[in-house]
Amino acid sequence: MIEKFNQKISPAGKFKNEGYHNDPYLRALITKHENISTKIYGSSTDGSKAVASEIASIIKIKELEGNKCVLGLAVGSAPSEVYEELIRLHKEEGLSFKNVVVFNVMEYYPIAPKALQSFSRNIRETFFNHIDLLQENINDLDSTIEQEKIYDFCRAYEEKIEKVGGIDIQILGIGRTGHIGLNEPGASGNSLTRIVSLDDITRTEAASDFFGKDKVPRKAITMGVKTILNAKRVRLLAWGEGKANIIKKTIEGDVIEEVPASFLQNHENCKVILDEAASNELTRVKTPWLIDSVEWTDRLIKKAVVWLCQKVNKPILKLTDRDYNDNGMGDILAEKGSSYQVNIKIFNELQHTITGWPGGKPNADDTYRPERKEPFPKRVIIFSPHPDDDVISMGGTMLRLVDQGHEVHVAYQVSGNLAVSDDDVLRYIDFIGDYVQGLGGDNKVLKEEHDKIRKFLANKKHDQVDLPEIRRIKGLIRVGEAKAGCRYANVKDENAHFLHMPFYETGGVEKKPIGKEDIKIIADLIKEVKPHQIYAAGDLSDPHGTHRVCLDAIFKAIDQLKKEAWMKDCWVWLYRGAWHEWEINNIEMAVPISPDELVRKRNAIFKHQSQKDGAMFLGGDNREFWQRAEDRNRGTANLYNALGMAEYEAFEAFVRYEFL
Repeated sequence: MIEKFNQKISPAGKFKNEGYHNDPYLRALITKHENISTKIYGSSTDGSKAVASEIASIIKIKELEGNKCVLGLAVGSAPSEVYEELIRLHKEEGLSFKNVVVFNVMEYYPIAPKALQSFSRNIRETFFNHIDLLQENINDLDSTIEQEKIYDFCRAYEEKIEKVGGIDIQILGIGRTGHIGLNEPGASGNSLTRIVSLDDITRTEAASDFFGKDKVPRKAITMGVKTILNAKRVRLLAWGEGKANIIKKTIEGDVIEEVPASFLQNHENCKVILDEAASNELTRVKTPWLIDSVEWTDRLIKKAVVWLCQKVNKPILKLTDRDYNDNGMGDILAEKGSSYQVNIKIFNELQHTITGWPGGKPNADDTYRPERKEPFPKRVIIFSPHPDDDVISMGGTMLRLVDQGHEVHVAYQVSGNLAVSDDDVLRYIDFIGDYVQGLGGDNKVLKEEHDKIRKFLANKKHDQVDLPEIRRIKGLIRVGEAKAGCRYANVKDENAHFLHMPFYETGGVEKKPIGKEDIKIIADLIKEVKPHQIYAAGDLSDPHGTHRVCLDAIFKAIDQLKKEAWMKDCWVWLYRGAWHEWEINNIEMAVPISPDELVRKRNAIFKHQSQKDGAMFLGGDNREFWQRAEDRNRGTANLYNALGMAEYEAFEAFVRYEFL
């Protein structure tokens, strides 16, 4: 389902020479900008299964030869599905790991081996504990030794790898800085296993795991670039649009220390494994017409024309035949007619995406409108992964839907309690205590709870899971803020739904996979409301991120319900989160937001006080969520304006998910 949608929003276009996969000459032409062998799969699952199959094959061959198979293993979301598939192969197809020796790639320093954030603990819990790997064949990077002994330890680690014959296959992810292992920008191509200082961006990205950037270790122990390059095979995995820019630099750029992953260009047997979203910036995907002849579908023409406008800095209706011919797009004119004809067609298509009536305009011709005029008013469900994604990502549209008389429901999928600080908990329990005392109350239970929480927080370690009572308070804080946001938008109290999907409620950053109960909760609400519109967060960056998991649950619930008669009247619109916007050529509904409406949207976001002034999950962008939202909405309006559309203050953008 997500894979099918991914293909819709990532139209790479087909080369006319589709036999290039099996023709070395044609393949060399199509991939001429790529300095590392790269395979693009429809989904992270497909790519992960291919890598797992390769690992399994090497293990079996080594076993038949009577030799050990040596694996270098990274941790994180990139290889997690590889490990899941290897576990399945072990349990269902008898794949044994008794002849396998593993070397872990990296570890924070210092950190306790059993800490929640420890890479050693993570890979044991998600992989090693589920297979028959022998304990004596596991080689960890020791994060507890004294710093003056690290050099000798790292040298011994290199000697261990050499003694077992070297690493047969090295599995890697890639960081936003281009790090492999934890070799940060500036790392030498000759570096071996050593202690390193972590880049500020890497520490910022890890802040959510440690419940605050200040708790992230400043150092780590990592295999060096040369250690990695010494492996017989290297497989670099990257999923999601968030990795697209660094993947382009890694594969198509020069070999430079500022992008450590680019050193993989020097390896004779390295392959990069991508899903379609992570491949979006590669030349053969983003601008395939610059490489060879392509099949000019309507969607690819639209993408190319938008690109051309940005390249030559012209609005659509001012593009000339010369612009098309000089930029590898002359075939469009040969097939479709003059630049004027193509320009008018694309201009009209983009113009028709703009509507001030996201629920459909009653008593109006809807031939060229993105939404139907009937039924009116509509029943609407806005699914919000966290308790503030609704107002951050589509607050203007939400306000418009309510103002225009639609029955709007908002469904908050997870509690979001992880994003509430301990200081907020103390502030709220002090308020409760003072309020009860002010009423002349003497609640013994409340006092005991108050003392228990204060004592726990006073002694809390950064890797410690909160008490259930604290998680409940944090969840209630988010609930209260979400209710305030709904009231501000005039959403009825009974139309705010708090789903508390079980996959999220682990107490830690690591979540469970979605299960039948998660999907049932979504399906039950859809059956209850029988909506004419569903809005959902269409973030595809991380296959294991909360937004992506929440979207997957919605898609699976819709898949279960799609044969219901009333579902034929339901349209699904996907918005983006705080980090990305739809590419303008993919947008199917653009809702203009006036200056006054942008202020109202900001006020709705401000109701989420716990997420202002230093929220935990800002990532590498220090702007607050309301600032990101406004900049993104204004940026979309500027793009429309540059293409020659009417000038608006801001836009919220949507893509339709078609499930029937």
